[in-house]
Amino acid sequence: MRSMMLPVLALWVGCCPGGALAEQGLSPREPAATPTSPGMLTLQPPPPSWPGPPNGQARPTLSNSGLDRPEEGAHEACTQPPGPSRKALARPGPAQREASPPAAWDQEWSHYKGPSSKWAQPQAVAEAQERAVATREGQGRKTGGRGARRRGPKPRRPPKGVLRRPGSGSRHQKKDDSQGQGGGCTEETTDRERKRPRSRQGHGHRFPDLGATEQAMPPLPASCLLARAAIACSNVKMKHIPALTDPGLATLYLAENEIAKIPAHAFRGLPNLQWLDLSKNKLDAQGLHPDAFKNLTRLKRLNLDGNSLAAVPALPASLQELKLNDNVLQGLQHSSFRGLSRLLTLEVEGNQLHDGNISPLAFQPLHSLLYLRLDRNHLRTIPPGLPASLRELHLGTNVIEEVTEGMLNHSHSLSVLVLSNNQLQEDRLAPRAWTDLPKLEVLDLSHNRLARVPSSLPRGLRRLTLHHNRIERIPAYVFAHMRPGLELLRLSHNSLRTDGIRGASFLGLRRSLAELLLDHNQLRAIPRGLLGLRGLQVLHLSHNEIRHMPLNSICDARVAQNSNLISTHLENNLIDRRRIPPTAFSCIRVYRSVVLRPQQREGVVEGS
Repeated sequence: MRSMMLPVLALWVGCCPGGALAEQGLSPREPAATPTSPGMLTLQPPPPSWPGPPNGQARPTLSNSGLDRPEEGAHEACTQPPGPSRKALARPGPAQREASPPAAWDQEWSHYKGPSSKWAQPQAVAEAQERAVATREGQGRKTGGRGARRRGPKPRRPPKGVLRRPGSGSRHQKKDDSQGQGGGCTEETTDRERKRPRSRQGHGHRFPDLGATEQAMPPLPASCLLARAAIACSNVKMKHIPALTDPGLATLYLAENEIAKIPAHAFRGLPNLQWLDLSKNKLDAQGLHPDAFKNLTRLKRLNLDGNSLAAVPALPASLQELKLNDNVLQGLQHSSFRGLSRLLTLEVEGNQLHDGNISPLAFQPLHSLLYLRLDRNHLRTIPPGLPASLRELHLGTNVIEEVTEGMLNHSHSLSVLVLSNNQLQEDRLAPRAWTDLPKLEVLDLSHNRLARVPSSLPRGLRRLTLHHNRIERIPAYVFAHMRPGLELLRLSHNSLRTDGIRGASFLGLRRSLAELLLDHNQLRAIPRGLLGLRGLQVLHLSHNEIRHMPLNSICDARVAQNSNLISTHLENNLIDRRRIPPTAFSCIRVYRSVVLRPQQREGVVEGS
């Protein structure tokens, strides 16, 4: 019933504007208008001095607190041309209908009814809302300050239902497709309202904000990784050092590339660089400028591994770590490390160094050196003139045949000495070769030609590695002078026999020895003297020729005391597990720590 009455009432009001309802100023669709409060926008007829429209109708204007004044710079509303419309205009709301006199509103509204629109918005309301939007935009530009004037006003979306008339002189127009008509209203933008062009995005990167201003960085390969103070471009086929200028950059990683040339000014823009990695490139003496690293006065770590350098380049005095492994260094001169008094780590393994091309004064400037690697060279003796501050010396994989007395007399701080993979024999080791090394704790003599455990070992030694030699026996009392004693004794892969180990062979290691590795030897029985090793935790006797497990060989059944053993390996021997005494491992708290399977020939016996 309501849907039938609304068209009748609308027709009645439109046809009879001077009726009773019009005389009382009431509309059948709305109650009487309530008085507006000060500051509320209302629609009122213009003053008599204003020229009215040609048809004599009163043109409503925007009013605020009784002051009727047209707003300067306000946009004029664009009217919708009559014709079919794909989308009907929004029906005016109650606030818009209350703002104008009912009779005048009905007349104005009747002129804007389209043939296909059920409701159309009055032109007066549209113009009023348009001017209100323009007023707010103008106030925003005034209060926005210099930044707002520089950026231009923020584009505002017009209220729903408000149309704009197409501009005639501007070529920056955006068609409003939401009206559903091919020639509908367009949005007009001025030059100040144009959007800024976006920055072109490519493979270029930007430095992190490390200072007051942000600096642009030249393009780098897309696979490079950038952090706050680091750049990593590994294995990107880079051929040249990128021209960088960033005082905040601390780490530059350019390993595994094809860089063959570094000019003098390559790092001029990186005064605070601390870590530089140029390993595995194609650098040689011709491509590396002598002053390439001169400006890096704060450089601490430099990696030049895997290049083709024949000589040590000029280096900054601030350097603390230098790696020159796997190059083709032809020698170390007395000036090779000049000025590097702060250097702590030096690695020059895998080069062409030998006894004749290392100067006795080569290491003299290195007053603070702690760690030195000379592995994989062609040295026959320990180089002379080593720094007194040295703590670790690695000389593995050379052709060293002897260690003479006094060779290490000045290295009183040495704690680690590695002489593995050489050609040492026990008769070429001087009796007093180690006695002047009171702080030596780790000695690695593996992969040599020793036939017995060397005598006169350092008193404070803690770890002795002798695997992969030709050792046949452990002399008695060879460890008796040690204090506090060895913690690790590794004798795997030798030629030890049962008669080569005596009861006094482990004397001096009663409480200190924790790991004893005797696997891969030629032992036919459990070695004597193991019961006296009270601190033993790991015992490896696998891959020998042990046939029997005598009573009291590992555990003393006469003493009710648990052992400290947590790992006992006896696999791959010739032990018949059925003949093992029940109390053979009674002192071991966890039986699972004893490994007995498999045994040699065990599968053959069971299969037969």
